[in-house]
Amino acid sequence: MPEILKIDPCHPDMALITEAVRIMKAGGVIAYPTETFYGLGADGKNERVVEKVFLIKERDFKNPISLIIGDRTDLTALVDEINDTAQSLMEEFWPGGLTLIFKASPDIPPRLTGGTGKIGIRISSHPIANLLAKTFSRPITATSANLSGEGECSSAGEVIQRLGNRIDAVIDGGPTPGKSGTTILDVSVLPPVIIREGVIPTALIQVKCLK
Repeated sequence: MPEILKIDPCHPDMALITEAVRIMKAGGVIAYPTETFYGLGADGKNERVVEKVFLIKERDFKNPISLIIGDRTDLTALVDEINDTAQSLMEEFWPGGLTLIFKASPDIPPRLTGGTGKIGIRISSHPIANLLAKTFSRPITATSANLSGEGECSSAGEVIQRLGNRIDAVIDGGPTPGKSGTTILDVSVLPPVIIREGVIPTALIQVKCLK
């Protein structure tokens, strides 16, 4: 049974946030709530731990895993280039449910990119996920907390039922909105390419890109 950390998203307990960060720093994997579904969080710059996330999910190593960060200043160490379009989209939609795909910097573990040389990143608008990323001060994996091919989890109970002892801890932050995941947009090419439409409608992104 994973450790359960019950955190009120409206009034996060820093002692419990610190415990979750301690687990990740020690190479552990946690589940945490986001603005869409529950995600699996681990140190995104530790390749051994990233491999563990793939194994927990039974995920094909060819499929990339995205990251959340705590601040836009964290981005420069993770990506090769931030163009004007990406800057504009970040100003409009971050923090929020828009994952932007960039050319990855050489410091990014190859496992994260799935051999594509690209990495998806966002700043989460969920208070717990956002505070985790800020406190950890390193990129955190943001793949959904489920087995590959199965439905996403929108409660801590679902995560425990599906993943159980595969993970080290679950942050129970109550139900998440669910319904759809983040919108994924590749800004490593111009014009940007929408990989997946999610919580942010394509039309809104197209308007912003054309400004």
